[in-house]
Formats: sequence, C-alpha cells, structure tokens
Amino acid sequence: MAENLFDLTGKVALVTGANSGLGFGFAEGLARAGSDIVLWGRRADANARAMEKLRALGVRVHADCIDVTDEAAIVAGVESAIRVMGRIDTVVANAGIASQKPFIDMDADTYHQLINVNQHGVVFTLREVARHMVERGGGGSMIVCGSGSIFQGVPTMTHYGAAKGALAALAKGIAAELGPHGIRCNVIAPGFIITEMTMADPAIGNMIAEIVAAKAPLGRAGNPDDLWGAAVYLASDLSRYHTGDTLVIDGGKIINN
Repeated sequence: MAENLFDLTGKVALVTGANSGLGFGFAEGLARAGSDIVLWGRRADANARAMEKLRALGVRVHADCIDVTDEAAIVAGVESAIRVMGRIDTVVANAGIASQKPFIDMDADTYHQLINVNQHGVVFTLREVARHMVERGGGGSMIVCGSGSIFQGVPTMTHYGAAKGALAALAKGIAAELGPHGIRCNVIAPGFIITEMTMADPAIGNMIAEIVAAKAPLGRAGNPDDLWGAAVYLASDLSRYHTGDTLVIDGGKIINN
C-alpha cells in the first residue's frame, strides 16, 4: 500500500485573506491534504461561504473577520485560532491588495494603504504565530505569498513590487533567526494567476493572461490550484530541511522575460 508522504492530517493551517482568490486556493489545497484550516477574511458573508466549501472536504474550519492592517485584531485572531483549534502548525500570509499608480504620481495614501496590508500585515501575522510556535516548543512552517514582481520591474506597480521584495528579505531573516527553533519560513512567488481580483476588469485580465501564455513555456496563465503542490509541500514534514527560499510558480515565464 502506497504511503501518502504529504498527508497533513492533524495539522492546523492559518491562511490570511482566505475567503476568495489565491487565499482560498491555498486553504483548499491544504484542506485537501488533510489540514484543518483557520481562515481570515474581512467579510463575514464571504468567510461563511468559504467555510462551507472547506468543511465539505472533511476538515475542521474556523474563521475570523480580521483586517490585517489592525495589529490588535491580528493578536486577537491568533489567540482565537489557538483557543479554538489548539495550535497552529502552518501560516500562509497571503492577504494583500494591488493598485496601479505611475511612480511620479505616487501619493502617500496609495503607498501607505498598500504597504499597510501587503507588508505590515504580514510582519505582524508572522510575529504572532512565531511567538506561539516558540512558546509551544518550536517547529512549524511559515509561508509568505510573494510575487513575480520580486524579480522584475512592473510599471505603475513599483509600490507593490517594493512590498513583495521586502517580504522575500523578511522571510530570509525569519528563517535565519527562528531556524534554531525548528521554524521554517519560505516564499511562494506566483506568476499571473486567474482569480476574482486579477479578472476584476476582464478585458485587462484576459489581455495579461494572453501575454503570459505567449511568454510562459507551459503556454498559459495560472490557476489557484497550480499553487497547491508548493503549499502542501512547504506545510508538510517533507520540507523540514527547506527554509529561507523563494519558490517561483509561474509556468516558467521568469526564464523568458
């Protein structure tokens, strides 16, 4: 009988921004591998729909309405997750927003709004989960949702790329500092993934998807389930010797830029 080396049964994963898009994709992939899920999202109705879908996979699910720009809410959310689920073994810091603004027209509100979600929200989420992991005796996997913009300039999205680049450096620092506690930290950097957010304007979304398909060796844009393998691997014990790294999941587009 074959052994499922990627079985996550008994583990608990916290996924931020998890009621739709990439976040729900991460949560679904982990749940299909057996992990119980704590999902954070800002909208109670969307959280409820996501919970129903995940519970249908036979795992325990807990949800909280958390705005990751609110440090106090993050602290309370981690405490709630531990109280209800008993522990957190994996955290996927996925919550993020995207906006476009020419660099020479960048205003403080646009810049700080994105940085508060995409960078500060990740820092405080990982900090709180790290405290829990250390206090319970160590061990655990931290996964940061990065972006292909870490590696290339994207016009009108310099602030987005700056935030994602900072997260790659953050993950390396966490990996170095918390490695002695058996805590790993890695980045998953997706290419263009078709989600509700990227297809909010179908004309623009389809145009980008066609450009990506023309450049990526695998000939298409990505879907959320294309990230399942990387997420499950990093959450599993098979990645116990893998930390401080960035996994690029983009159909090979990065080699054809």
